[in-house]
Amino acid sequence: MGLLDGKRIVITGVLTDASLAFGVARLAQSEGAEIVLTGAGRGLSLTTRTARKLDGDVDVLELDVTVPAHLDAARDVLAAKWGRVDGVLHAIGFAPQSLLGDDFMAGQWEDVAVALHISTYSYKALADAFVPLMSGGGGFVGLDFDNQVAWPAYNWMGVAKSALQSVNRYLAKTLGPQNIRFNLVAAGPVKTMAAKSIPGFAAFEDIWDVRAPLGWDVTDPEPVAKAVVALLSDWFPATTGEIVHVDGGYHALGA
Repeated sequence: MGLLDGKRIVITGVLTDASLAFGVARLAQSEGAEIVLTGAGRGLSLTTRTARKLDGDVDVLELDVTVPAHLDAARDVLAAKWGRVDGVLHAIGFAPQSLLGDDFMAGQWEDVAVALHISTYSYKALADAFVPLMSGGGGFVGLDFDNQVAWPAYNWMGVAKSALQSVNRYLAKTLGPQNIRFNLVAAGPVKTMAAKSIPGFAAFEDIWDVRAPLGWDVTDPEPVAKAVVALLSDWFPATTGEIVHVDGGYHALGA
């Protein structure tokens, strides 16, 4: 019996088979879940192509989280297809290049607004879309990068992730009475398309395995996928508003 037997899970953020979200999708299937993927814009064709590497015929819905009509349409499709949703993975993040790299002060509000809309507000937007299909309760999990400190190169994406952590807490507070849980997984660096878009991200990869007490493999998404699947399962019924670190223990160390 799998951890997610009978569960119906929406998974955002799959672009390639190196995506953290793809690791979650594959493990969720092996643990008994029925899944759908979402994609948007130019990435939709990549998501559709990558979906073929999963078991069976996995539906891919067009879902740009900045387009309210897409959110409504996705809810309608899944209401007809499944009747309910049990879990959602938020694996969505984007920041214009001007917000990443060496110059934090270069960030202008127009670009910051885009980053916050796509990377942060989208978590609440997914709740708007799918909570109506969670009459029996459910769980949301978001992928995070720990932001207790400032990181080189991460800049305004770090700000967006810090805001995501706050949104997670407020969603947990607001929707807990409906038995809907919200948790984040703060992952260590993994070689994904998203990571490659961050200038200087290789510096994280080079040092992480050396400093993490448990070690860290930047090519292995499975530890992150296992944590997400566990949080989407019924094994954490009283956990919400939490940030679970899956980083080899790196976050626990000082200098």
